[in-house]
Amino acid sequence: MILISACLAGIECRYDGGSNEHKEIKKLIEEKKAILVCPEQLGGLTTPRTPCEILGGDGEDVLLKRAKIIDKNGKDQTKGFVKGADETLKIAKLYGVTKAILKQRSPSCGCGMIYDGTFSGTKKTGDGVTATLLKKQGIVIWNEENHPWK
Repeated sequence: MILISACLAGIECRYDGGSNEHKEIKKLIEEKKAILVCPEQLGGLTTPRTPCEILGGDGEDVLLKRAKIIDKNGKDQTKGFVKGADETLKIAKLYGVTKAILKQRSPSCGCGMIYDGTFSGTKKTGDGVTATLLKKQGIVIWNEENHPWK
């Protein structure tokens, strides 16, 4: 089974209430090879929600409490993002997941690229909180642009 960010399957759970549907990824779901998750929703955040970015580091820094996740209004949303990562990991373990395709640039699912915390659209190298936690458990992570089922 492959863990997949629900927004990539067409589920409208993005911060703005939209989705990031990808046909190749949707095929994995139709073939019953995937489990969908939205870490933000699992962490109790609403949809839609105010955009959030990691301030002061990346997902690793958030887990080590050296950085936090704030929304565009300056409100600390770290707790919800960490809870969502923890809940996602529980689901991954329950299903014996060893691979995941996560949404690039997200403060949760970002794999290889995240926003820099300035809300200016500037990106930087790094992983989101959920991607970091899953990687620490040995789960192989891809994003929607580099997964092997393209």
